[in-house]
Amino acid sequence: MSKIVKKIKQAPNAPGVYFFKKNNKFIYIGRALNLKNRLTNYLHPSDPKTEQMTQEANELVFKKTANLLEAIIMEADLIKKHLPKYNIREKDDRSFIYIVIPKVDWAYPLLIRGRELSKYRPKNAFVFGPLKSFSLAKNLLLVLRRIFPYGACKLNAGKPCFHYQIGLCPGKCLGLITKKEYQKNIDNLTLVLSGQKEKIIKNLTDAWKIYLLKNIDDSILATRDENLPEFLTNKKIESYDISHMNGKETVGAMVVFEDGDFDKTQYRLFKIKTAKPGDDLSALAEMTGRRIKHRDWPYPDLILVDGGKTQVKTVQKLLPQNKINIPVVGIAKFKGDKLVFLKIKKSLRELISPSFDQLRKIRNETHRFANSFRKKILSKSMAL
Repeated sequence: MSKIVKKIKQAPNAPGVYFFKKNNKFIYIGRALNLKNRLTNYLHPSDPKTEQMTQEANELVFKKTANLLEAIIMEADLIKKHLPKYNIREKDDRSFIYIVIPKVDWAYPLLIRGRELSKYRPKNAFVFGPLKSFSLAKNLLLVLRRIFPYGACKLNAGKPCFHYQIGLCPGKCLGLITKKEYQKNIDNLTLVLSGQKEKIIKNLTDAWKIYLLKNIDDSILATRDENLPEFLTNKKIESYDISHMNGKETVGAMVVFEDGDFDKTQYRLFKIKTAKPGDDLSALAEMTGRRIKHRDWPYPDLILVDGGKTQVKTVQKLLPQNKINIPVVGIAKFKGDKLVFLKIKKSLRELISPSFDQLRKIRNETHRFANSFRKKILSKSMAL
């Protein structure tokens, strides 16, 4: 460990990629906006997995990059190549994010989970990744789309799409760009994601695009996890809430917050079928039980419920019955919001507590999602 400590002190205040190794084998690969700041955090790990990894490693290597874009692309390429065990352990391999560009006319990038990757083969699509979060992938595409615009809109629709109006679509919807010109944007986008930015700069004639490529703003690419409490940066949280109107039209909602951002592709809604009207606890138990049975949905690292001890207990008692061990916390509204812990070790409480403000935002998003679903059902039932 002393060798690693010495290496951390040598890290520059610059973006880059770092590798923890054991006997010359990669066990973890990461990227950072500031290598010194990120690596210094490993001197006092608060996560048991991180502590285990740093104790196991006997070598640390870092590589400085010109900007965060290069670090993100290099990190994804190296994880794909070496499959370090601690990168794979920190989340289900099937839940990594990939950028896919189909090999078709008028293509545009898609964001998919690893579990969907089998649909895309090298012969019919370019695949880039794995990336650790949706927020990272979205920010990456946003930066590149400003340089090489593309459209997810309908070809020659006859009216401008939203992204055309904000400069992110080259006019595919209005017939303002030829297929050849559009494909050139997609080809350049593909080259950047392949780590061949210098090749593009060499061949580009547009001085403004050259300038933008050379001066990408790292602050745009920096995801929320740069400022989030450490517990939330690589964890998956599921939040549950129940909503009804005077006991009628009861619905349940599940919101997912993963790797520092909300992942709406994993949101789920439940029509409550067996619980009696107004019985929120039974409704919560029904929803949780139905969710647990979906083993095809990767389980979270933490479950958050809107409520106090009673709601937490309701969810907790269902988990061991299904041989599942996931910590459950609640946010009670009694005398102002506060975290509710039951049967959780002190060390884990101390790890979760600094995330209270963000957990409250997750709770609020779940409440919003549940209410919007319930209102939608209610409006349909009242329709003539």
